[in-house]
Amino acid sequence: MTHPTSSPAGPLDGPPVGPPVGPLGVGELAPVFALRNQYGETVSLQDFRGEKNVLVVFFPFAFSGVCTGEFREIREHLEDFEGDDVQVVGISCDPMESIRAWADSEAYFFPLLSDFWPHGRTARDYGVFWEQTGFAIRGTFLVDKAGVIRWTLVNGPGEARDFSGYRTALAELRGTTASV
Repeated sequence: MTHPTSSPAGPLDGPPVGPPVGPLGVGELAPVFALRNQYGETVSLQDFRGEKNVLVVFFPFAFSGVCTGEFREIREHLEDFEGDDVQVVGISCDPMESIRAWADSEAYFFPLLSDFWPHGRTARDYGVFWEQTGFAIRGTFLVDKAGVIRWTLVNGPGEARDFSGYRTALAELRGTTASV
């Protein structure tokens, strides 16, 4: 896990000051959440328990360059990320309306969830919320059907994710060979 170092710059001018306490790790039980998606519907981690594995993808802001690039990769290779046994959900602290506008403009039809209020509660539960800046860093968690975290990747602001580890972890969870 990489966290930027402290900087005297403001939250939009440089790296945030003070990283989160620490993200959850492999083998831990994933905290349950119930958040509104881009359509105003409540989506809960419990909705998938026993039915699907869930890739939980925290992102700082809708419409930001790195986030848009990452979610375009998910959209363009959706068959690698989502299927009969796995569901992708993106989570940010943006208001639902911002997430909806971003989803509509980019044609993201998988659930994008708003952790706006209480602000960042779910990101805090997963250990990826930055108090000083009010957003979630790029935390990615593969949660199995029993609710246990099987793989995780955490990147700081401005650091794009490498999803190849996810593909390998999902293949292992499925008991197949990954094609990365």
